[in-house]
Amino acid sequence: MKRIHIILAVLVVATASSVSAQTALGGGAYPNKPIRMIVPFPAGGATDILARALSQKLGEKIGQTVVVDNRPGAGGTIGADAASKAAPDGYTLLLATSSTHSIGPAINPKIPYNAETDFTPIAYVASSPNIVLVPNASPARDMREFMAHARKNPGQLNYASSGNGTIVHLTTEYFKAQSNTFILHIPYRGTALAMPDLISGKLDVLFDSFVTGMPHVKDGKLRALGVTSLKRTALAPDLPTVSESLPGFESVTWFGVYGPKGLNAELTARVNQAMNAALSDADVKERFARLGAEPTGGTPAAFAAMVKADNAKWKKIISERKISTE
Repeated sequence: MKRIHIILAVLVVATASSVSAQTALGGGAYPNKPIRMIVPFPAGGATDILARALSQKLGEKIGQTVVVDNRPGAGGTIGADAASKAAPDGYTLLLATSSTHSIGPAINPKIPYNAETDFTPIAYVASSPNIVLVPNASPARDMREFMAHARKNPGQLNYASSGNGTIVHLTTEYFKAQSNTFILHIPYRGTALAMPDLISGKLDVLFDSFVTGMPHVKDGKLRALGVTSLKRTALAPDLPTVSESLPGFESVTWFGVYGPKGLNAELTARVNQAMNAALSDADVKERFARLGAEPTGGTPAAFAAMVKADNAKWKKIISERKISTE
């Protein structure tokens, strides 16, 4: 009889532990309902398309539907803020970008969340470089020639951006600081609006998004001098990096997944594992490539360290170059 009591006691403890573990994972074996992935940008844009490619495969790997929830506005701030205030139960994720967690916090002191402490980093999803474009009539055939040309003509060359405080603007100012060149800034309301002026030679250079810039190179309308990733991109392996002429230069748009603050380690690891499996899928890699993005993956700690370094870099350049969104 005593033996039976001992066995029953062990079973009760085991059952209680199982229930406790399941409760920690959202009231049942996680995930037991659809997962929401907030995308802080409009439907149809590059971030949204990337999110939909990722969410489909992530759903397969984690065993539950992942629903994309577009919450656009204020440069990604509205959606990111909503994610930061969600319950840390693993059922709300955020597809963040350098705009929401590196550049935005660096340039906007009134942002409604703390990018470092109000979220739980889960996985570095992908990165996309900028591409340096010049008119076909430009005397520069590569980055070294362009820098020499700019140094010989201080204040005589100009560059376009998609507006003050954008990644295109900051990347070019970063380049100017590193290369000791003086090139005038002409802001547009988007790089697409600047393209006709660049093609015609009214503009001298544009550090455009790879996905929107490369088609003009393939069509023979513009010349590409380099990409802004630290290493050559598999998307255009023959194209040199800017860092080959300007050591250490790097500027990429990154994409990563966060949970709200307080997401426990077990859930974080579960989503990270499924995310890395999804990013290894050939179909995801192919769909990302069409957007000019390369899958990354890795640990939550590595992702957090990358974002911290990226934010520090942009804070420094914004301060030194006295950049604002005004």
